[in-house]
Amino acid sequence: MKLKFCGAAREVTGSRHILEVNGKKILLDFGLFQGRRQESEEKNRGLCVNPEEIDAVILSHAHIDHSGGIPHLVKNGYKGPIYTTFATRDLCNHMLMDSAYIQEKDAEYLNKKKEKKGEPLVTPLYTTADAIKALGQFYGVSYERAFVVEDGVVCSFYDAGHVLGSALVHLIILDKETGKRHTLAFTGDLGRKNLPILRDPQPMPETEFLITECTYGDRLHESMTDAANRMAEIVNKAVQRGGKILIPAFALERTQEMIYHLNLLWQEKKIPDIHIYVDSPLAANVTEVFAAHPECFDAHTFKEFLIHRKNPFGFGRLKYTRDVEDSKALNELNGPAIIISASGMCENGRILHHLKNNIEDPRNIIMIVGYMAAHTLGRKIKDGNKVVNIFGEPYHVRAEVCVMDAFSGHADRSDLLDYISRVEGLKKIFLVHHEESQGEKFKDYLHESGFKDVEQPMPEQVIELL
Repeated sequence: MKLKFCGAAREVTGSRHILEVNGKKILLDFGLFQGRRQESEEKNRGLCVNPEEIDAVILSHAHIDHSGGIPHLVKNGYKGPIYTTFATRDLCNHMLMDSAYIQEKDAEYLNKKKEKKGEPLVTPLYTTADAIKALGQFYGVSYERAFVVEDGVVCSFYDAGHVLGSALVHLIILDKETGKRHTLAFTGDLGRKNLPILRDPQPMPETEFLITECTYGDRLHESMTDAANRMAEIVNKAVQRGGKILIPAFALERTQEMIYHLNLLWQEKKIPDIHIYVDSPLAANVTEVFAAHPECFDAHTFKEFLIHRKNPFGFGRLKYTRDVEDSKALNELNGPAIIISASGMCENGRILHHLKNNIEDPRNIIMIVGYMAAHTLGRKIKDGNKVVNIFGEPYHVRAEVCVMDAFSGHADRSDLLDYISRVEGLKKIFLVHHEESQGEKFKDYLHESGFKDVEQPMPEQVIELL
């Protein structure tokens, strides 16, 4: 029995891990890497394994850095099942189609330039047809319902509390070479306790081998109460200036969370009547999926949706913008407004147009509410770069930049240590989905907590478990 770490090893994004047991290969996630364009292109076109040799795929959740490579895998010959929760399956109907559309449009844009220069044309990583084919191989499974992945391998999903449908993957394995029973778990992305909308992460059964993310392995998030108060201060500051607030946000979860908190602030009269626009067709589609999956909600949200018949993602000052012309019209807005738009790391999508038109105005505020991978435009803005390139042109960052890590859907150091300490039977821990410094520090914290066998795998490293 062995593991191969193909992605998100000593880096964030591009989650891909292979479990090999009983002559079978089971892939845990197959996401896209996000970062420098050339590096992303090379990593995302790489497969790390012959797709025809993979027997099954288990998907932890719908975020593109975990799911986005699946159509590429299918395009290159993978014909087997893709197991995930029902909510993740439904979200991927939108997420993967949107990703395919972006691949096609990027290729179209690049080829116009290459054609003029007489350079070889590029092909998209995958197309909408590839995404449709991949979606036909998805199998939805309920939480806490064991199912057979392969002979000798049984899987159960537990709620990870990270995004709608996110799952902790727990495997019971009968090693036919030794006749011994073993357990292995993969956190995907682990969520946090006591956040609105979603349930808290569920306890994990006894586990020998744990593959865990530690994106924030050396950070502590501020409290949600403090974050909500700070958000109100930022909104009021922008209103007084007559400026706009731009919020780059992932279409899945972060957008819905922002709407939820702004709704509360508005109801509590902590912010004035300011127009709020969600300028992301994908976010609008994803928000509709939420209503179909009350099994993922915490008690309060469940009550709001199903008992009181209230929609926490829709209120008087909120408008969802789908049409391109309506999106362009936002550039002509006079006076204060909040614009929530994708992509979350500012690498593509409508947020780029809003940044281009607003980043040089000192009245405006860019609110960073999620993780920004190294070398992305969002990271450069977050890190305080004075000049950034948007659509290949330089722009001065004159808008105020406010960073709010409290809204992260990832467990912080305290959450991670608390969760891992409650897992019984742990023999070995593998740290993935982290920048190197975060992983090194978290490894030290685990050692101090009594976990001695902790490893940070190298990219494409193969480790024999037994």
